[in-house]
Amino acid sequence: MATIDERRHLDAEKQRLLNQHKEKHFTAGEIVRDIIIGVSDGLTVPFALAAGLSGANATSSIVLTAGIAEVAAGAISMGLGGYLAAKSEADHYTRELKREEEEIIAVPDTEAAEVAEILAQYGIEPHEYAPVVNALRKKPQAWLDFMMKFELGLEKPDPRRALQSAFTIAVAYILGGLVPLIPYMFIPRATDAVVGSVCLTLAALLIFGYAKGYFTGNKPISSALQTALIGAIASAAAFGMAKAVHP
Repeated sequence: MATIDERRHLDAEKQRLLNQHKEKHFTAGEIVRDIIIGVSDGLTVPFALAAGLSGANATSSIVLTAGIAEVAAGAISMGLGGYLAAKSEADHYTRELKREEEEIIAVPDTEAAEVAEILAQYGIEPHEYAPVVNALRKKPQAWLDFMMKFELGLEKPDPRRALQSAFTIAVAYILGGLVPLIPYMFIPRATDAVVGSVCLTLAALLIFGYAKGYFTGNKPISSALQTALIGAIASAAAFGMAKAVHP
């Protein structure tokens, strides 16, 4: 059994090694996901709406009014959707936490067997995981955290996550949604403004798609082209349908 000095030495050595090896992991995945959701919809939906109204020979003022109304409604809807999704995730975690806590108290032997089974899946032998199981049984909170993470695959959500998600998605939607409308603010004729809107929005989609690919670990150029293609198809479909209905 290690002495106090030996344990201190091991702890100091462990800390030294950890300090020498600083891993660079991207940890803002949830925020990036919200931004992607907001901006991608914000760029595409108002873009398609503006193109469709332009195809129906609407004036720039009408396109701008309808576009701003859509951006406002879309931001509220998307933000509310993000809030409810994050809130549901937090509620699910709370329910599972309570259920797992009750099981640890009611059937500790069964839960201990589940710990052993989880460790065995990693190739750890019974004589190796037995001390770990016994140690966890002496620490209920650590045991509960272990079961939530390794049995259920659930991470404790940030209590502020729901509001942050709603705000991030809404703001991202507004920023993305205003881009296709900018030309209509300065060009009176919608048929002329739509050309500027197309060019500006496709450029924004390419930049956004590249950034999305970069931050999510995908091929940035491929992501940029795919994102721009989706926006182009949506706007072309809206413009074509409007022209067909209102030649």
